[in-house]
Amino acid sequence: MQLTSFTDYGLRAMMRLATEPGGALSSTQIADELVVPRNHLTKSMAALARAGLIVTRRGGGGGAMLARAPEAITLGEIIRVLSGNHALVECLREDGGRCVLRPDCRLRLKLAGAREAFLTKLDETTLDEVALEPLRLEGKVV
Repeated sequence: MQLTSFTDYGLRAMMRLATEPGGALSSTQIADELVVPRNHLTKSMAALARAGLIVTRRGGGGGAMLARAPEAITLGEIIRVLSGNHALVECLREDGGRCVLRPDCRLRLKLAGAREAFLTKLDETTLDEVALEPLRLEGKVV
């Protein structure tokens, strides 16, 4: 299974926020540190905020922070939020896509089961286990 850049950026942002679970970081800071496009990262972070995984504040001292302790958030939960509407293959789209084999195709059920097994396996790993070590940029620890 390949993650979309939307999911990848959101997952990386969560790993970065887990480095400082009590601190707020701006999307600009996270994007700069992780070398990802800020506007794409902001969209991923908005989805994480809507799902209640992060909280955001505007203004001075604002930014994003984890809504729960990193050991209480699983990778499966994050990926479900970020890839919720992204179908693994055309026939797994909510509208059924344009698959001419449906409803007789038996591959569809196998692929759906494999996707669920993938996410279930990721439910065994918490965000705390994959939190980034303090980042070193230009000789400074951030």
